[in-house]
Amino acid sequence: MAAIMDNTTQNPSVIHPVTTTGSTPSGKKNHRSFDDAIFKYVTRAFAFLVFSLLAAILFSLIYGSQETLAKYGFSFLWTNEWDPVQDEFGALVPIIGTLLTSFIALAIAIPVSFGIAMYLTELAPAWLRRPIGTAVEMLAAIPSIIYGMWGLFVFVPFFQTYIQPGLIAFLSPIPVIGTLFSGAPFGIGIFTAGLILSIMITPFIASVMRDVFELVPPMLKESAYGLGGTTWEVMWKVVLPFTRSGVIGGVMLGLGRALGETMAVTFVIGNAFQMPNSLFAPGNSIASALANEFNEAGGIQKSALIELGLILFLITTVVLALAKVMLMRMDRAEGKST
Repeated sequence: MAAIMDNTTQNPSVIHPVTTTGSTPSGKKNHRSFDDAIFKYVTRAFAFLVFSLLAAILFSLIYGSQETLAKYGFSFLWTNEWDPVQDEFGALVPIIGTLLTSFIALAIAIPVSFGIAMYLTELAPAWLRRPIGTAVEMLAAIPSIIYGMWGLFVFVPFFQTYIQPGLIAFLSPIPVIGTLFSGAPFGIGIFTAGLILSIMITPFIASVMRDVFELVPPMLKESAYGLGGTTWEVMWKVVLPFTRSGVIGGVMLGLGRALGETMAVTFVIGNAFQMPNSLFAPGNSIASALANEFNEAGGIQKSALIELGLILFLITTVVLALAKVMLMRMDRAEGKST
């Protein structure tokens, strides 16, 4: 024993085995469990806070529109009369104006945004991608009132003088389609509002599309090119299916901006509570009606405007729910096909 002790003293490199239990001390383990529990409940509170805010907004809108709900019921949705003097109100004209302008905006913005994202990710030279991408993102930072002022004082006179008369002369003789593009060239109207909205939402959709297109593994695209695919075929049959969730998310982001846009639409839509007989006719939207009349409203008119806000809230919710259902069906169909 003494010899062993002397050997270890003279050779400090000798390592003695230490018996351990292999477990963390109970105090540290309990402290870590407590921290995890606190983090879990705090993040859960943040998640439920979102639902609480949505419920509070919905409740306040329902409470504020009780008067019109009691007077008109569901007939408020298909009544096109809006007469504050006679206390007669209906939401049909603003609903149609909101849906038409948003549809026009998406019909123009989606293909343009797809083309921008496709060019930036596949076709543009490296030295040009950053300047164009920055310019697209700067368009998204422009305030909506600037778009409205530009639309009213610059675009509307140009559109009224040089473009709208030609469109009316060319398209009005065509059956069915001609009725949508007929009437006097006012410059302002449903189509103009939708066109301005398309310019506003294009940067949002294009930026999201570009970001998700860049996430596609290069091997997928290189394999498609190796099989002889063109750029269009690679984008349409490989990149777009791979990124459809992100693309639809970007489209929904643009649609939400179009549905709730106020100032730009207020400047160029015409703000007329009458059923538009064509896309070139003046109209109204829910957001522009709220912006124009809410400050001076009182009594049942205020209740009618709050119910318009409730309708816009429900429209947005339904659109998002339909987009989610569509994504689920697409995923399910893809699973069956494979």
